[in-house]
Amino acid sequence: MPISPDHVGRSYPSATLYRVSRAKIEEFSAAIFDEHPDYRAEPAIAPPTFAMVIAAQAWQAVFDDADLGLALKRLVHTDQRLSFTRPLREGDLVEAVATIDKVRNRGDIDLVTLSVTLSVEGDDVCVATSSLMHTREAQS
Repeated sequence: MPISPDHVGRSYPSATLYRVSRAKIEEFSAAIFDEHPDYRAEPAIAPPTFAMVIAAQAWQAVFDDADLGLALKRLVHTDQRLSFTRPLREGDLVEAVATIDKVRNRGDIDLVTLSVTLSVEGDDVCVATSSLMHTREAQS
């Protein structure tokens, strides 16, 4: 059965916690050519889009759900929104919970909205909402 609106609300708990490190913040900020001084402060804060490093790892549980029939090779990431209550900081141990928020099926295309809630010590610090377009395998 392919992904459908019946799957809306399904959540996938974090498999592993992610430790935000100074080295990863420096690596990420260099990769995006953003040398803001806060990324080297004490404690360092992460660039806002760093949240997607963790959120994308949480997507794996969704892709591993055989009931949905999703495949990365047939997926396009069409939109991304990040909403923060505070920045991610060096030393944070982040839990990431992915949830299917919306599914629309149009022909052989599935439009899927996922949110990943990033929490530190039980407090939500960011919600990363992603829109994905997925094509289904051709039926013979």
